[in-house]
Amino acid sequence: MQFGIFTVGDVTTDPTNGRTPSEAERIKAMVAIALKAEEVGLDVFATGEHHNPPFVPSSPTTMLGYIAARTERLILSTSTTLITTNDPVKIAEDYAMLQHLADGRVDLMMGRGNTGPVYPWFGKDIRDGIPLAIENYHLLRRLWREDVVDWEGKYRTPLQSFTSTPRPLDGVPPFVWHGSIRSPQIAEQAAYYGDGFFANNIFWPKEHFIQLIDLYRRRFEHYGHGQADQAYVGLGGQVFMRRNSQDAVNEFRPYFDNAPVYGHGPSLEEFTEETPLTVGSPQQVIDRTLSFRDSFGDYQRQLFLMDHAGLPLKTVLEQLDILGEEVVPVLRKEFEALRPAHVPATAPTHAQLVKEATR
Repeated sequence: MQFGIFTVGDVTTDPTNGRTPSEAERIKAMVAIALKAEEVGLDVFATGEHHNPPFVPSSPTTMLGYIAARTERLILSTSTTLITTNDPVKIAEDYAMLQHLADGRVDLMMGRGNTGPVYPWFGKDIRDGIPLAIENYHLLRRLWREDVVDWEGKYRTPLQSFTSTPRPLDGVPPFVWHGSIRSPQIAEQAAYYGDGFFANNIFWPKEHFIQLIDLYRRRFEHYGHGQADQAYVGLGGQVFMRRNSQDAVNEFRPYFDNAPVYGHGPSLEEFTEETPLTVGSPQQVIDRTLSFRDSFGDYQRQLFLMDHAGLPLKTVLEQLDILGEEVVPVLRKEFEALRPAHVPATAPTHAQLVKEATR
């Protein structure tokens, strides 16, 4: 099973001291966090894509390319690549280039994002969100799999005898996840292509995501990609840990209460009851994460959000030490012991995809 972290790259004031990091500090902190993730034995680092304050990761491939040069093992991913407002041609070329630089340690997650104004900023209409996701991804797949593409669709200019460059590394495109928090159409799209489905379940009750994942699994089997329980599922999560659970609650509460996304809403206790947010001891995080299997079945990727809401870098690095040294080794062992032999343990890596392509 793959374990990792994802960042949304928010620049948020630390509510305990009133200090706001600069954009440069936040960007460098994200790099430091990725390097720490590899150091403590995690598998994946994923960055979001945003084009508005208070977020800084507007160019995921720039950041991931820099991290690729400083790591050896870490899978570099996105937690959102905006398939709706980015040109599929640019996505095809940018991520193929990143593939080469990272020796194949790349996958990406398609998403529509959660910032409505981004659509007109890039000349699109938010009412076309789902059709854009469907058409753009269809074109992207062709650009990666066909050397010469002729294309005519509704949402971009036609292509005539077009070849995107560079071609995917070893002739094999990156593995793709489709991320969604609300749309069954995206679960259907992931199933149709046999891609992964990432349910970023950090804000809503599990019952909603059980329905989305069950739909994806059924349709994955319907389209002939394997049994329903062999479909590739990823989940989000949020944790904050200290040795003593009450110390964790006391330290994290001001960050939760003032976070831009969920601050000034439900209480910390209400939020932890309804979502995967776990604030407590390492053992509590282990127990809570293992319970995800009861709701969603065996799955292949678990990403945790660790560096948000103004938490200082020093604290985030401490959290990663605990995650890598005390939590993930136990989760790996327990999940593997429970997994049936026919169910994939991880999402496909580049090496696996190359091997399958040469059979």
